[in-house]
Amino acid sequence: MAYRFLYMARHGEAGADGELTENGRRQAELLGQRLDHVPFTAIGHSPLARAAATAATVSAALPDVAVHSADLLGDYVPFAPERTELPPVYSDFLDTFSATELADGPPLARAALERYTGPADQDTYELVVTHNFLIGWFVSQALDAPPSRWLGLNQGNCGLTVLLYRNDRPPSLVTFNDMGHLPPELRWTGFPSELRAN
Repeated sequence: MAYRFLYMARHGEAGADGELTENGRRQAELLGQRLDHVPFTAIGHSPLARAAATAATVSAALPDVAVHSADLLGDYVPFAPERTELPPVYSDFLDTFSATELADGPPLARAALERYTGPADQDTYELVVTHNFLIGWFVSQALDAPPSRWLGLNQGNCGLTVLLYRNDRPPSLVTFNDMGHLPPELRWTGFPSELRAN
């Protein structure tokens, strides 16, 4: 039986200019150190600067692994449910996006699922450095949750989430938002203060 592991990490902490902060660079270095033993076949990342820089830093610990940029790993709304299906806090949040943004995201999200998930013919380990929304989308779909359930699934900067796909059973959520490689002062960045569990 082949095992397909999808490792997902949110980019490191970034400033208002979209570039990694000093904290973000350190988070990425520590993530790379944690993953330096994993036999990755590829590292994919969002084209946005904060994800590209995170992937470049992580890849320094994985020098023989090919790195590529992919629009499918970008920062977009993966699914936009009808507002009547959501609590007001989520419908208000989605109202901050334009109609074009809400229409453009779902086809990308479906294509991302097809490209990065599902069983494989041989053991595969792939890392993607992406954004909060897409990780929440992959997790919600692996757990067969309603498509709107990506909302409210939050990851810290350089938190690690791992999904496992096999051909004889549903996907497994191996770990979610694991920040064990980060010291306390670098954990929980990217979270609203009320959601920090430390």
